[in-house]
Amino acid sequence: MARRPRLYLPDCSVHIIQRGNNRDVCFRDDSDYKAYLHFMREAAAQYEVAIHAFVLMTNHVHIFWLPPQQKNLLAV
Repeated sequence: MARRPRLYLPDCSVHIIQRGNNRDVCFRDDSDYKAYLHFMREAAAQYEVAIHAFVLMTNHVHIFWLPPQQKNLLAV
């Protein structure tokens, strides 16, 4: 079943959870964590997202972020 679109509003932070496929391991060693952080930093800069907090766990990730302020975003 597809997830319904979410409305992201300015000044409202969002809690994102990303899990491994079938809750399998996402990160096997330190290089996996470092690569994820590198890509997350690049994406945050590119899309003007302010990341307030995050935790990288073995099989999932939590990110608390604030969307860009220019406009409302509709994400799927």
